Amino acid sequence: MLAAGAAAAALALSACGSGNQAKGGGDTKFVQGTGGISVVKNKSDRQAAPDLSGKTLDGKRLDLLKEYKGKIIAFNVWGSWCAPCRAEAPNLTKVANEYKDKGVQFVGLNTRDVDTAPPLSFEKRYEVPYPSFHDPSAKLLLRFPKGSLNPQFIPSTIFIDRNGKIAASAPHALSVDELRKTLDPLVAEK
Repeated sequence: MLAAGAAAAALALSACGSGNQAKGGGDTKFVQGTGGISVVKNKSDRQAAPDLSGKTLDGKRLDLLKEYKGKIIAFNVWGSWCAPCRAEAPNLTKVANEYKDKGVQFVGLNTRDVDTAPPLSFEKRYEVPYPSFHDPSAKLLLRFPKGSLNPQFIPSTIFIDRNGKIAASAPHALSVDELRKTLDPLVAEK
């Protein structure tokens, strides 16, 4: 029984953590930004975002890169069961509303919630103004290329530039200031 409790605790810690341990290096062409945000500053070094398509929490079909072609995408991985996700939700909602007229589209990816009722309740509670994929088994997360700034923690946010390339990754809950500081240079890119 003690071993089962230890295993459950380890699983809980790995499932929802702060994720401030992202590192750049090797030939990945990304640098560790402030606050644990990794950024690929040189546009030619950015990797293409994977095909992310599937059903949203409300049952609609969404093809991320086709639907939002030419927009900057803030792609947030979250779960209704995740305390840092709950803390981050008001920040994402605030910035999504601020940046919607600047060519920025927020999209969520709800993971590990088998039933859609808890995440739909989460979205209602935090007045989330953008769609979220329902990906209970994390199949969409597995589409990110190895060596890219792929989401490895919950919550994580991947920033995709207007050309469909992965520009930055934050493997932790983000503040309003962190979101703005990451989005502003992408909005300024031509």
